Amino acid sequence: MSVMRTKSIEQTLREGDEPEYQLKKSLTALDLTVFGVGVVIGAGIFTVAGRAAHSLAGPAVVLSFILAAVCCGLAALCYAEFASAIPVSGSAYTFSYASLGEIVAWIIGWDLLLELLLGASVVAQGWSAYLGVFLSRLGIDIPASVGYGSHFDLPAFLLVAFLTTLVTIGIKESVRVNLALVAIKVFIVLFVIFAGIGYINKDNYSPFIPPAVASDHKSGWEAPLIEQIFGFTPSTYGVAGIMAGASLVFFAYIGFDVVATTAEEAKNPKRDLPIGIIASLIICTILYCAVAIVMTGMVSYDKLSDEASLAKIFEDVGKPGYATLISAGAVAGLTTVVMTLLIGSSRVVFAMSRDWLLPPGLGKVNPRTGTPARITIGLGILVALTAALTPVGKLEYMINIGTLSAFFLVSIAVPVLRRRRPDFERPFKVPFSPFLPWVSAAICAYLMLTLPVETWLRFLIWMGLGFIIYFLYGYKRSRLAGRQGPQDDRLPSMTGT
Repeated sequence: MSVMRTKSIEQTLREGDEPEYQLKKSLTALDLTVFGVGVVIGAGIFTVAGRAAHSLAGPAVVLSFILAAVCCGLAALCYAEFASAIPVSGSAYTFSYASLGEIVAWIIGWDLLLELLLGASVVAQGWSAYLGVFLSRLGIDIPASVGYGSHFDLPAFLLVAFLTTLVTIGIKESVRVNLALVAIKVFIVLFVIFAGIGYINKDNYSPFIPPAVASDHKSGWEAPLIEQIFGFTPSTYGVAGIMAGASLVFFAYIGFDVVATTAEEAKNPKRDLPIGIIASLIICTILYCAVAIVMTGMVSYDKLSDEASLAKIFEDVGKPGYATLISAGAVAGLTTVVMTLLIGSSRVVFAMSRDWLLPPGLGKVNPRTGTPARITIGLGILVALTAALTPVGKLEYMINIGTLSAFFLVSIAVPVLRRRRPDFERPFKVPFSPFLPWVSAAICAYLMLTLPVETWLRFLIWMGLGFIIYFLYGYKRSRLAGRQGPQDDRLPSMTGT
């Protein structure tokens, strides 16, 4: 065994053959594409787009969306190569385990948990807010003591509880519900585009790129890390505003990598996974850009709501009925995001427990449903309580830094694995490698540096907790440590070269 404690690719693939740790193969390329669209189109398109246009980029926010899509697209190519070559549950965690070693795999798995768990909690709270708006338009008011922003957000808690039950029943059943909700969500987005075209005023596009102005200077913990390092004062609008807008709307693309967490449940992963990952990203980018063009054409960018509600835009042009319909679509849209993030987080923990980095009993698959029920229920309870009790606020930045760090490591892993295992079959290959993977890693690193210092401190605390768990439990008990837990004597050792 190497010093890096690197699990071989053959070992990684064999683990999916153990009956008690084997997921049911039931997903097609269409399912995976719907899965990706379902998690990507959500909070971002309903909230972030207007905020970025109003405060950072103006009508040129469409360019911010394109730049963010390029960043995610490069990472998507790297994910697609790994997912097709190593079709095992766990996403970037599994890929890095097979190429960069156990410690890096733990780091990236811990990062993914940060992204998925906190993301599900944040979006559940957003769902609660939209539900309150929608019901109020119907004359129904949720009591302030249990609604959005209260000490216990009951709607958010009930949403996560319901979706946890649904996901525990079976992933195919979850995907069927997801398909229906995604159809509603895409209809609403298309409705915004085509209904809004008639209210576009071309004068709102001038100037398309507003002239740059000095932004409010933030100091201390709130300042971007890159500003603390290089000492420059950022600006809004202009080219710098477009770049800053790309950093913000990056949140709108988070989630496409969740498709890779379901690799082991795909019927034909070598073909379907690249299709699902790349197709979902392309569809979402087209829809995002179209919405951005319509939105900034309907209302002048300086009058857009900071809350960025698409419903508010139609209220401004005198269509309150349209606003009600869009609020309903937001409720449906955010539902699919929470469900998909719950599925993704459970699959990451499943992979880590199967490697005995976490208690292996967690990863047992229910023989009737074919899903890791214990993990799903446990994470569902955690997310429900976090969504109900925690005022998330600025913690959304934590989602970005967890995702970007995972993207960074996956991008590096592509050329590393190419060099270590040139003989390994790769049904899908990143073009122009290693150039594009290194570009992807560089872009991710830059975007991480634009995040506030306080986000980095919270991130370091989270990573410190992860290292404590790893060195006190996982390092000595993992498969690569050569030990088997007392509950797993019947399982073959996966300690390899």
